[in-house]
Amino acid sequence: QVQLVESGGGLVQAGGSLRLSCAASGRTFSQYAMGWFRQAPGKEREFVAGINWIGNVESFTDSVKGRFSISRDNAKNTVYLQMNGLKPEDTAVYYCAADLRGLGSGDPNEYDYWGRGTQVTVSS
Repeated sequence: QVQLVESGGGLVQAGGSLRLSCAASGRTFSQYAMGWFRQAPGKEREFVAGINWIGNVESFTDSVKGRFSISRDNAKNTVYLQMNGLKPEDTAVYYCAADLRGLGSGDPNEYDYWGRGTQVTVSS
């Protein structure tokens, strides 16, 4: 079992920044990949970023490349999503997820555990 708790969401103006955190517990954090997904109202959940177990392989959806970064601190059992240059279209509930077998790919079906999400709202 893995428990995931996101934090750091909020309301920000366009062009601003937020850093999301996801604290993990239950299994050895350094043994699995992590991902960030988001879901806007009326839309499907979409992949945002992923990172492998050691933190040297990252992937991003095209719409956030150059603006978002993902990192992890295995000593703190935490993965981060740094979001810069936020746009209104980034407004969504953001979820972190744990992939026990993979590399943190963009396929949500590869993920085994999910957090409850944190709301990010970007005003224009």
